[in-house]
Amino acid sequence: MNRYQQLAQQLKEQIKSQTWRAGEKIPSIRAASQSFSVSPATVLQAYQLLESEGWLNARPQSGYFVTAILERGNEAESEDPPALPKFNDTLFDFLQSNSRASVALGSAFPDPSLFPIATLNRHLASAGRKMSAQSVVSNMPPGNEDLRRLIAQRYLKQGVDVSHQDIVITSGALEALNLSLQVVTKPGDYVAIETPTFYGALQAVERLGLKPIEIPVDPKQGLNIQVLEEAFQKHDIKAFWLMANFHNPTGSTLSDEKKQAVVQLASQYKVKLIEDDVYSELHFGNDKPKPLKAWDHKEDVLLCGSLSKALCPGYRIGWVVNRLFNEPIQKQQLISTLSGSAPIQQGVAHFLTHESFDNHLRKLRKELEVRQEYVVSLLKRLLAERVAIHVPSGGYFIWIELPKHIDTQSLFNVTLEQGVTFGFGGLFGDNKLHGNFIRLNTSFKPSSELDRALKLIASKIME
Repeated sequence: MNRYQQLAQQLKEQIKSQTWRAGEKIPSIRAASQSFSVSPATVLQAYQLLESEGWLNARPQSGYFVTAILERGNEAESEDPPALPKFNDTLFDFLQSNSRASVALGSAFPDPSLFPIATLNRHLASAGRKMSAQSVVSNMPPGNEDLRRLIAQRYLKQGVDVSHQDIVITSGALEALNLSLQVVTKPGDYVAIETPTFYGALQAVERLGLKPIEIPVDPKQGLNIQVLEEAFQKHDIKAFWLMANFHNPTGSTLSDEKKQAVVQLASQYKVKLIEDDVYSELHFGNDKPKPLKAWDHKEDVLLCGSLSKALCPGYRIGWVVNRLFNEPIQKQQLISTLSGSAPIQQGVAHFLTHESFDNHLRKLRKELEVRQEYVVSLLKRLLAERVAIHVPSGGYFIWIELPKHIDTQSLFNVTLEQGVTFGFGGLFGDNKLHGNFIRLNTSFKPSSELDRALKLIASKIME
């Protein structure tokens, strides 16, 4: 396909999606030439092709305008787009369903009513009024210095030796995790992932062309250290993406002994650990569980955190902590997303400076624990001994094991018809292993709607 044909196809797709609507003028030949970095002759050929097919209409001295649908001729049959793996389609449909559900127990996000959004917005406005033009530059990678210092101080208070100069601010934890994976691997490398695991890890490994080696996670015992070492011995594994605290979806947390063992094995076999630690602030006990980074003395751990689960969902504030890979992560960020939002970074830093984050966290943890107890208690009454409910000591997910014969994806399709979602096991790994499990979000306030949703799920399990 020639360049003018490619440009014509691109413009056609924009018209189909109504980026350009009937009657609207599209960019002039000169403007399009500059925008698409092609010659004016190429743009003219593309426009003339679209005009011949009825998509555009040339008006003397005025330019090219989008025609009405009825004026367009029949398109030639186009080639089918490349087939994406079915898992991507399933995940996309699942994520979309949560945005439409009346009770989204499958959502990965906590109940937004738990967070001080109005107060955050005031700090965002206050910080914005004080922003200078230079602040846009100063918030480029590695990110806002005040925010990085405040994050580093929280780790230091926990006994984790990091500097703000080790931290890169990202657009949420998922970007932090993806950037980390990109800088320590190349396509074709072996990487270890947990099973079951957060579906974002599965997508990242697939997208980057990496070869996954699965390490089983038990809801009670956590990561299988023996299988992990055997995998390290057998394969030239470059990275291991894992959650040591309040694992998603099982809820398990590794003991300090196991965390230390994982770090030691990684050092021994020269494997980089990409630690997804987004739930550790949501512990129900007195002490925050330490990240793997606390035992890391060789910069083998790339610690990824976020405020999305503990303070400000939707603000997309995440970070990576690692001294050795700090600069490569910044470079990778600059050529992908450029940087996080400067006003958001400054606004969150302003909040953390002038408000008590710890007071907020104490209230949040208490409320999450109460809501978890409510959901678990109701499900136990409804399901008796029919299922095994794995209840973590933090976070806002529970992992439920159903009888082997129940296919939770089919169950999901049934409850979705009545506006209720949950995370079915096949999203988190091999459906043969996890197809009879579900993940439930327990962060929502008790209500008649919540009761209805839980009773609906329970009734379908009992059928």
